[in-house]
Amino acid sequence: MDVFIEKSEREINTTSNGDVFQKTHDELDFEFLGNIRGKDWRIQTNVYGNGSTSRGREERYFLPFDPTAEAHRYSILWTSDHIIFYIDDTPIREVVRSDAMGGDYPSKPMSIYATIWDGSTWATANGRYKVNYKYAPFVAEVSDLVLRGCRVDPIQQVDSARRCVEANEDLLAADFARMTPLKRAAMRRFRERYMTYSFCYDTNRYPVTFPDCDIIPSEQSRFFESGETKYPRDRRRARRQSRRP
Repeated sequence: MDVFIEKSEREINTTSNGDVFQKTHDELDFEFLGNIRGKDWRIQTNVYGNGSTSRGREERYFLPFDPTAEAHRYSILWTSDHIIFYIDDTPIREVVRSDAMGGDYPSKPMSIYATIWDGSTWATANGRYKVNYKYAPFVAEVSDLVLRGCRVDPIQQVDSARRCVEANEDLLAADFARMTPLKRAAMRRFRERYMTYSFCYDTNRYPVTFPDCDIIPSEQSRFFESGETKYPRDRRRARRQSRRP
């Protein structure tokens, strides 16, 4: 799915089944968290399973580009065993299913959504900056939407496993479904440079580490106990500029 943002003020939802399973919904998101003029755009990924919004597996990142300048591709691979979030051709997050995750792993059929909504209470600088409606309308353009997989009725999932075997095999054989060493290295570089928050390192909110968290000591050392980065991108940029002759 290629997305071009023009004055968008909060979120592009990606997959959900909240209209069918209102209290036990699954959801996988890319969210654009608003923007302060002259500052870097941020994006958030969410993984919710079986209504687990109180255990939100959120991660936030700076974008290395301006999403209002041109369209970029945002993709999610979702299988019964793992989830990979991509921006363009770069994987930025991987979730591997484990027995310990239980119902927190999204497992019910979902639909595609694209929404814009006001998240002023939290989205931009933790709610410090509100939406300015004088800049409305807020617009996001979506093009080249591609869905691969098997279509399943969310209520009457009759023989879905048998009918979807071929589609699932084709999906898993695709290049984007395989995490090669080169892709893992690219994901690690992206996360080192741009990740600003991870639920895995938010010990204030979650004293017990989630079973799907792959704790990397060198990565963990860059985050406070709140899960927020110790090195905001503006500060890193200022240090680089100060070292220039």
